[in-house]
Amino acid sequence: MVESMSARVGRALARALGIDLTPDTYPALSDEFKSYAYIEPEPTAADWIRAHMPTSPQVRRYLYDLFPFLHWIMYYNLQWFIGDLIAGVTVGVVVIPQGMAYAELAQLPPEYGLYSSFMGVLIYWFFATSKDITIGPVAVMSTLVGTIIINTREKHPELDASIIASALAIICGAIVTVLGFLRLGFIVDFIPLPAITAFMTGSAINVCAGQVKTVLGEAANFSTRGATYQVIIDTLKYLPTSQMDAAMGLTALAMLYGIRSACNYGARKMPHKAKLFFFLSTLRTAFVILFYTMVSAAVNLHRHDNPAFKMLGDVPRGFQHAKVPKLNAEIINSFASELPAAVIVLLIEHIAISKSFGRVNNYIINSSQEFIAIGISNLLGPFLGGYPATGSFSRTAIKAKSGVRTPLAGVITAVVVLLAIYALPALFYYIPKSSLAAVIIHAVGDLVTPPSTTYQFWRVSPIDAIIFLVGVIVIMFSTIEIGIYCTICVSLAVLLFRIAKARGNFLGHVQIHSVIGDHLLNERMDISKLHYESTSPRSIYLPNTHADGSNPHVKIQQLSPGIFIYRLSDGFNYPNANHYTENLVQYIFKTTRQTSPKTSGSPGDRPWNDPAPTSVQSKEQEALSPLPTLRAIILDFSSVNNVDVTCVQNLIDVRNQLDRYAAPDRVQWHFAHINNRWTKRALAAAGFGLPAPGSPSGVHKWKAIFDVAEIDGDPTAITDQPLLQPGPEDAEIGLQTKQYPQATESDVHQSENLSDWKSPEENIKAGQGFDSKAYRRRSPHGVSVVDGIRRPFFHVDLTSALRSAMSNSESSG
Repeated sequence: MVESMSARVGRALARALGIDLTPDTYPALSDEFKSYAYIEPEPTAADWIRAHMPTSPQVRRYLYDLFPFLHWIMYYNLQWFIGDLIAGVTVGVVVIPQGMAYAELAQLPPEYGLYSSFMGVLIYWFFATSKDITIGPVAVMSTLVGTIIINTREKHPELDASIIASALAIICGAIVTVLGFLRLGFIVDFIPLPAITAFMTGSAINVCAGQVKTVLGEAANFSTRGATYQVIIDTLKYLPTSQMDAAMGLTALAMLYGIRSACNYGARKMPHKAKLFFFLSTLRTAFVILFYTMVSAAVNLHRHDNPAFKMLGDVPRGFQHAKVPKLNAEIINSFASELPAAVIVLLIEHIAISKSFGRVNNYIINSSQEFIAIGISNLLGPFLGGYPATGSFSRTAIKAKSGVRTPLAGVITAVVVLLAIYALPALFYYIPKSSLAAVIIHAVGDLVTPPSTTYQFWRVSPIDAIIFLVGVIVIMFSTIEIGIYCTICVSLAVLLFRIAKARGNFLGHVQIHSVIGDHLLNERMDISKLHYESTSPRSIYLPNTHADGSNPHVKIQQLSPGIFIYRLSDGFNYPNANHYTENLVQYIFKTTRQTSPKTSGSPGDRPWNDPAPTSVQSKEQEALSPLPTLRAIILDFSSVNNVDVTCVQNLIDVRNQLDRYAAPDRVQWHFAHINNRWTKRALAAAGFGLPAPGSPSGVHKWKAIFDVAEIDGDPTAITDQPLLQPGPEDAEIGLQTKQYPQATESDVHQSENLSDWKSPEENIKAGQGFDSKAYRRRSPHGVSVVDGIRRPFFHVDLTSALRSAMSNSESSG
């Protein structure tokens, strides 16, 4: 075959750079054997590129998935519409007072809350993968926006608050949209539940503390944007300055909680009317605001110049602030340092809520698509006067319980808000500010994590409970932004510590039987007849220390002397590679002896860290130690997905160290449960997978043991006959019928080829070890090796690895 020009250029370049491209050579297999052997191809860079390059169908699917409403809109029906109508109207009634109240938190006029509420629900449904989520102003995001506006105006007083808010919404929306288009929604998975819960709880306490001043109508001029503890202290300090606003605020708060408690009690006592009580409870916010607006109007109708308490004031009709947002480098630089916190808050609350309600209502959201939905909502919202908006927990819960059927309910909510913008501004003038503050406290109070949940965290993972408490404390004594960064950083630090300090386990084996009732369970049984033909035990592998919680009274049988099975518990990569191998080497040195210790000669011939014994008796004890010598190491890679250069180099260093320890013998390295082709390629490039070259003292002989399985035919057709028919030459190769019990569908058997291999290279060239007699006496249904034959020290399971290690240890001994 003529070599291509690119191949010739590549080889010439490799020779110039001193890179050895000599491939592994393998024997030419007989035609008979080709049907039953399997040579696993190594992955190449081209394979990697092909695996990660999108295909045409994937591109079309990507474009189609950008608009999830196309998946269901053609099936829309009247029943769905009724559910969406009820949910949309219900949420609309709730979002109107909440939106205006949250705008006050953001240091913006109340109409901006209505604009954000309208644009959020109107745009979101085009890109939504959640039917329950409601996008709009929320307390925590509004508080953060207000803080950013205050800080920015201190440096740039010429900038209007609305300009800053709209610019912040566009930049945050653009960042999140790009993340969504790149399908990077998985990044939110790096933020654990304790960090999210701490953020929600600490932020809710912060918001509630900041609203108490407004609820009580305290006349003192102190900031409610500082640390939570300081706000609480100042609120208590200036309590005597409370005014008539307290009557409107405290009674509104009491009424909100009273209505909810009464409805919950009524639903428990009269379950058949639970739906009615739910809607009464849901409408409590609108009822309370309407009631206190009427009271305020009656009291202050003729007192515009000197109202009895603070009122919301003029709210312009329609979209009076619709325009192209102002955006330039100066504005962006003014709040650039606070952008990360704003983006995180924008995402955390939305994704956490949508995932939670998706699990409750049995559907799966697409995090990346949700990024696009929330990003575009914030990109377009400022054109009508909106500010940063995200998913709301309280409104989403109401929407879900109202029986929402599709994301189209957001359009109904948008219509309700639109009507309010044009029809109710005159009524909004008389809304008491203290009553709106009570609405905020009542809404965010549900975000505070109850002690029972904290206790559950402690039961599941004490360190996570500590992270949660630390996050809440940090937010209370500093700011929401610092609390967010702190909890995320601590969580990532704990994750890295767990990875870096992952400990492997040395395994032994136990013979077990399965028991059902009074009977021992075996591979072949008839449940209906409770008939068991035999009680064959099977081997399992457990940690020697019972670290997995297995019964400590069960005696773990040790493996063949000098052979160790080491299970990696949590991946194998550069943070934990050294920790794994240190544990491995220390245990081996403790439980084995050096193969050829130096018992004579000058003490100066010994290494500094292995000084000579001080007496003749000690030298004799060292030479006659009952400990075994090191023969083989089996690594269980079932938890390993990928390896990197650092950990492979670490394995090479340990292999060299243990070869010196076992000299003149060579330590066998076997690997079981390798789940990734690239991991096999990396290990093979480092010289693993084949036996080490023979020792200088003689030719090392080894046995190639491969796993074979049926490849065609009825898998149950051979249950009445041995998988491999015995012949007269069985004694020659050690293949006995008893080694192959009658097969079932899941059987995987071992065939042994005892051809002596002078060295891996010589035997590969000679073609020995592949044309096994076991294959020639195959089942008529056909068998083939399960794993590739290129690397016989890569095994499908621990049993195969142990048999190979024991067989070759005996033959070399």
